Amino acid sequence: MSKIEDFLSVEEEQEIVEAIRVAELNTSGEIRVHIEKTSQGDATHRALELFHILKMDNTKLQNAVLIYVAVDDKTFVIYGDKGINALVETDFWDSTKDAIQSHFKKEHFKQGLIEGILKSGEQLKKYFPYESDDTNELTNEISKG
Repeated sequence: MSKIEDFLSVEEEQEIVEAIRVAELNTSGEIRVHIEKTSQGDATHRALELFHILKMDNTKLQNAVLIYVAVDDKTFVIYGDKGINALVETDFWDSTKDAIQSHFKKEHFKQGLIEGILKSGEQLKKYFPYESDDTNELTNEISKG
């Protein structure tokens, strides 16, 4: 079994999907998690590439957030689209990254991802509140590479 399969159990993955659903309840924003073995280079570049591949840059309000994890590289990136980046405080992504990282250092990967998802959802809710005509533009499922 490869490390990507060992990273989260099926039950933990379902808890993360549920956290995404909960985080998106009160916002038009979209959150995705992508996990792969290695970024094969610069993780930020790979996160941006996946952001486009996963069509996260096609949301109506440009308010999608990707949490990208490269398991073997022991690294992760939080990538927010233009709409959310233009509005959040300058240190927001750093504080979210720190929250995730504190859990990852203890190998509490599920909890780190859930905390990052919920923090992202709070900011999305603040700047992009749910409207009655909102639709879920992206799947909540964890994608893997």
